[in-house]
Parts: sequence; structure tokens; C-alpha cells
Amino acid sequence: MANKSSDLRAKTDDQLKESLLALKKEQFNLRFQKASGQLENTARVLTVRREVAAIKTILGERSRSAKAA
Repeated sequence: MANKSSDLRAKTDDQLKESLLALKKEQFNLRFQKASGQLENTARVLTVRREVAAIKTILGERSRSAKAA
């Protein structure tokens, strides 16, 4: 994974949301490349999906801890 969870946790919520948006755009483009047969690096699809999941997990943890406090 390109982003370690410790690196992600060091980012602010706004930075994480920006990263999430960029990854979602990349994921969209990768889907189109796959559909048109132009996708060269098929492993990138999995990597992007895992990075999105990691960011969403951290944002979710932060929102739950903010509600509990």
C-alpha cells in the first residue's frame, strides 16, 4: 500500500477527504480503462480500493470517537 496507516492518521480530515476524492477519480478512470481493454496495471485497481478503504476506516473511527466524546 502506498500510504501506511500511520501516515494516514497523521493527516487532517480535510487532507484525507482530498486524498479520498483523488482516489475515487482514479478508481473511476481505472474502471473505464478496464472496460475498454486499455488497463495495463491490473494490480492498481486492488491497491486503490484498499487505500480508499483505509481512508474511510480512519475517517469513520474519528467521527465515532468525536461523537463519543
